[in-house]
Amino acid sequence: MSRQKDDVKLIELYKEKTGETLVDMKEVALWAIEKGHRKKPVPKSPEEILASQLADSIRQETKKDNNTGDEYRVYHAVPSSSQGKQHTLWVNIKNATRSQMQKSLTNRRNQIIGDATQLSIDADYWNKINPKEKPIQIELDFSLDVEWNRNADKIKKEKA
Repeated sequence: MSRQKDDVKLIELYKEKTGETLVDMKEVALWAIEKGHRKKPVPKSPEEILASQLADSIRQETKKDNNTGDEYRVYHAVPSSSQGKQHTLWVNIKNATRSQMQKSLTNRRNQIIGDATQLSIDADYWNKINPKEKPIQIELDFSLDVEWNRNADKIKKEKA
């Protein structure tokens, strides 16, 4: 059985034993360790923690396009693999090759599609099991939302 399936069983056991339906994972973790269902995980190394912090920081770095005033992400994650292991490399948009940007942007687009697909499935299922409730409709065409956000950002910048 996979760790993910084991974790779900553990969470279900916690819910059964405590009667909780809305759960805080930190509380589940504390309970699982206290009851002997799990050992404390080995903490990440200082290098792994720092690498994660650096990735978070670089992911958030933006600069302003002098012509349009739009803020763009400076660094982009490029999925890579070597010796059969997946990892992420980072490239400055000004130095990125077309191939690197294509990989990065396609990866981000695929993440959005995956999230939207799961969102649609989850909404459909909730609507099916709650037939007496007004169905939740989720709009998946983001074109107008993107246009609205881009223009709203420009209006905010003009007022500032």
